[in-house]
Amino acid sequence: MRYPKSGWVLGVATVSAFLAFGVASWDANAAPSPKPTAAVEQPTVSHPDPGPAPSAGIGQDALTGNELARARTLAETATLKAGGKDVTGAAGVEYLSAGIAEDGAGRTAELYYYDYHGNRLVKQVVDLAGGKLAGSYAATGMQLPPSEREVRTALGLLLANPLAAELKNAYAKATGQAYTGQELTPTAHIYHALPADTGASQCGRNRCLRLIVQTQDGHILDLDKIIVDLSGRTVARLT
Repeated sequence: MRYPKSGWVLGVATVSAFLAFGVASWDANAAPSPKPTAAVEQPTVSHPDPGPAPSAGIGQDALTGNELARARTLAETATLKAGGKDVTGAAGVEYLSAGIAEDGAGRTAELYYYDYHGNRLVKQVVDLAGGKLAGSYAATGMQLPPSEREVRTALGLLLANPLAAELKNAYAKATGQAYTGQELTPTAHIYHALPADTGASQCGRNRCLRLIVQTQDGHILDLDKIIVDLSGRTVARLT
């Protein structure tokens, strides 16, 4: 059966119009599709308590608080304290620092003390697993970095000395205010006497500090020439 050519053309046009109308009607009546939204992460609450600190480290881990307390108990023997003096002049020795022995087997701690009576550095080696003192060594002329208590003691000795005038002058110059006992933050370096020193030639044999003092508003005071001899409890100015 043959269709007239004009009828075929008309049919195609009619179908196209119907489809166009249908699509337009669908677009007009269909509900708008919701916009995609990002997944919202649900809030979570973490527990603020990290739990108890481990009582013992492993391998070369730093000493835990419990290990350090135990090591000091084992290291600070009556023999160590006998005849010694700490930085304040009281009987005993001054605790400086502690750490794990690099070449030790197991958990072996090395604790360092300074005996101000004999001007000597003492190392106590503690076997934490065995719970015993494994060795004790002493040497003169060796100086480790100062403890916080030593630094504070050095600042106190300076403030009680006539050379405190230099600190007060440095404070006034740096801040524009007179020093009347404001809080200061000290740090310090160990000082070893140089061949040309005329004010602190004993430093190296004695335990001496060169203070670095900071004011509350961040100024660093120039005290480079002031040396505090903790062993002799004296203060000197380098010349």
